[in-house]
Amino acid sequence: MLNFIVRRALSTIPVFAVVGVIVFLMLRLMPGDPAAAIVGEGGTTADIARIRAQLGLDDSLLTQMALWFNRLLHLDFGESYFQKQAIGTLIAQRIEPTLSLAAVTIVIAVVVSVPLGVLAAWRHGGWLDRALMSLSVVGFSVPVFVVGYVAIWFFGLQLQWVPTQGYSRLADGVGPWLLRLVLPACTLSIVYIALIARVTRAAVAEALAEDHVRTARAKGLSEGRVLVRHALSNAAVPIVTVIGLGVASLIGGVVVTETVFAIPGLGALTVDAVLARDYPLVQGLTLSFSVVYVLINLLVDLSYLLFDPRIRY
Repeated sequence: MLNFIVRRALSTIPVFAVVGVIVFLMLRLMPGDPAAAIVGEGGTTADIARIRAQLGLDDSLLTQMALWFNRLLHLDFGESYFQKQAIGTLIAQRIEPTLSLAAVTIVIAVVVSVPLGVLAAWRHGGWLDRALMSLSVVGFSVPVFVVGYVAIWFFGLQLQWVPTQGYSRLADGVGPWLLRLVLPACTLSIVYIALIARVTRAAVAEALAEDHVRTARAKGLSEGRVLVRHALSNAAVPIVTVIGLGVASLIGGVVVTETVFAIPGLGALTVDAVLARDYPLVQGLTLSFSVVYVLINLLVDLSYLLFDPRIRY
């Protein structure tokens, strides 16, 4: 297993390099000039030229890329053009809301979707199974921001059950922290509930058709034990896989959800950085998201050894 972990860790190096090159070139090939944005509408051509020289934007792309990768080797993401702070500091200031939203979202999604998928597979072809499939289609079809605005209008403005904007830090209390996250987390979890429930249903239904399940039932085991011990445990690999992919894809959903609910996390910071063409900040955020994505995939691969002893690397 140690050799596998080392190989997988080394394989991430070219992945990060390719991601860095793509992000670097994509931002700089887009129309617009960050120096002009910094100077503002009243700036002169001389002011823009001076800012470009200070930021090193007059250098060739290869020179700029080489300098950027050299800083990365020293774990230096650079400084934001507009906020004049270190990228690491800005990320540290905004990471708690994003991690909190992602954690609550995935907990809600797993707690709701896995039992639904197991029950749908158990009652395959019944009304619960058909209802789950119908709701899954709706969950996949409706955009997150539409669900968010409808939830704000209904639960926040009409019923006034929960606050609809902002974030309360965990240090200020678990109650206020959770109250601020319930609505955005439930909104964001809908698509993941649909995805995980469908995969759970298919995997458990396949496991229930295996010979060892029929043998367990013939021995007189309770239906609950058959479902959990023999069906769900043998269907764990595809379920864990889709949960891991769901956690990784939360990055895109968090950006939209934080914007809708005015949560000051990494998603909102990313939107502001893109609109301002803040090259260093966008690059630092993108690489941070890439690191999270790769680490989650590594953890999913390692979890296979726990859920299925037949798997060997």
